[in-house]
Parts: sequence; structure tokens; C-alpha cells
Amino acid sequence: MIPCDKCNARSIIYQKYSGRHLCSHHFEEDVHRKVREVLRPYRIFGKPCRIGVAVSGGKDSTSLLCILHSLFSDREDVELIAISIDEGIEGYRSGTLDAARSVAKRLNLDHVVRSFKDVYDVTTDEMALQDHKQGPCTFCGVLRRNLLNRTARELGADALATGHNLDDEAQTVMLNYLKGDIDRLYRLRPRRVLEGMVPRIKPLRRVPEKEVAIYAMTHDLPMDFSSCPYITRAIRQEVKSTLNEFEAKHPGTRYSIMRGFDRILDLQAPSESYQVVPCTLCGEPSSNGICASCKLLEKIRGIQGV
Repeated sequence: MIPCDKCNARSIIYQKYSGRHLCSHHFEEDVHRKVREVLRPYRIFGKPCRIGVAVSGGKDSTSLLCILHSLFSDREDVELIAISIDEGIEGYRSGTLDAARSVAKRLNLDHVVRSFKDVYDVTTDEMALQDHKQGPCTFCGVLRRNLLNRTARELGADALATGHNLDDEAQTVMLNYLKGDIDRLYRLRPRRVLEGMVPRIKPLRRVPEKEVAIYAMTHDLPMDFSSCPYITRAIRQEVKSTLNEFEAKHPGTRYSIMRGFDRILDLQAPSESYQVVPCTLCGEPSSNGICASCKLLEKIRGIQGV
């Protein structure tokens, strides 16, 4: 038995990047500390607020919901609402939605489910069958973000929390580096509140994916470990594999990427000259009159001249 570096209890994890062995208690304490440090600059929880939590049913989102509940369950002025999106992926989403419902019920939290079919009259499976230059992940991602924002806004949420972990954030930063997309890189930083947009927070951005999984297992969270059948088509998977190799050889690589990214954010950012205006088709926030969701939906429906 390898003891915890902070006590004599049995360790459950060895953090290569920190060189520490941690028991279940001090591991949970470490995760909660990282989450609190991420949330502190947002200054959302210092006043009465309603937080929408995007819950897919996977390990990240169920852990996020559990962590936020643990941190704020004694605060009567903080309300958590679980929000799930059914994209319409046969043989995959039904199982994850069951897990999301289970954890929300276990924590005695309201759970709202919205579907692509009801709102957009199309499913991800139907989009995947069409011949588009972009893969189904592009369409699914844009429409899911749009529907999450709409749902959170309709519920009166002051913020929308998503389960993006350290691995996810490092991958996104690297993707934008590889594409040379500096403007999109700067959009990853917390921004001023835009009309119609619910502020997004990423409480797990400093917690490695492996540690999120361990947190879920140690808390016996109901979750689904299956992968979306379309994920193999995304370039993100290649970046993920590359970063995993670097992390194995050089522990702390992901943290280094994010530290460098945060330093870049401290520099002068590109000017944001665009104004947010209502989409002429659906009324949602847009930078040029037609939002990204409507542009993609018009492609799906075969409408020309977008």
C-alpha cells in the first residue's frame, strides 16, 4: 500500500505532474480546490444566482454536477438546474440521457431535456447521412451550443456551466494554434456579457480528464462511458492522441499549454468590432444578421443563397 503524501491513508492516485500520492479525501479536496480557483474570478456565486449545468450523462458532466452540488448545496441562494440536449443519435444518446436523469434525481435537482428534433426538426443521424463538406460534428456542435444557450436563457439562468476538462481545453487551444485562428483563440477567454448570451463557465478547466473519471468512480456516479459514433471523424481526436503521447512522456504538458494560453490572454487582444444583433431568421444572437445555427440549418434543408 502506498500512503497518501498528506496523511497515512491509502492513496488512490499518483499525480505525475505534481509528484504526489493522494487518498480519496485529499484527492477530492484537490479537485474542489481547482474548481473553486476557476470559479473565483467569475464572481457569480457571491450573490443569489441560478446556474444551468449542461449534463450529457458522461463522466465530465455528471462529475461537474456533483461537484457544484457539493460546493453549493448549503447555499439557499444558489440554484442548480441540469440541462440535457438530445441530438438524436441512435444507440448512443438514450443511454447517456438515462445517466443524466439518474444523477439529477439522486441530487434532487430539476432536469430539463430539449431535443434537436423538436426544435430544429432534424437529428444528428439525419445530418450525418447528408453529403456536406463539414462533418456531422460541426453541425451538431453549433446546434447544441445554440440550444443550450436558448434553454438556459429561457430558464432564467445567470450562467451556463459546461463540463470541459483540462484535456478538452488544451486540445481546443492546440486546434486553434494549428489552424492559425488567433481570433477564435481569443474568443475562448471570458468575455463581457453579450445580449441574448448566457455567460458560460468551465469549472473543470484545470482538472485532467483522468482525474474527472476517478472522481466519478469514487463517488459511484451513474454515467455512460460510450463514445459518440461520429467522434472518429473529428480532427480533435488526432490532437487528443498527440497530446496524450506528450503528456505521458512529459507530465504537465497540458498545464503548460494552458498557462501559456492564459499569458497570451493578458496581451492586447484583437479588436472586436462586430456588434451582436438578433438573427433575422430565429432572433438568436448573431454577429452579422444570420446566426451560425440558421446558416447550417439552411444548408441541411438545401436552401440556396445562404
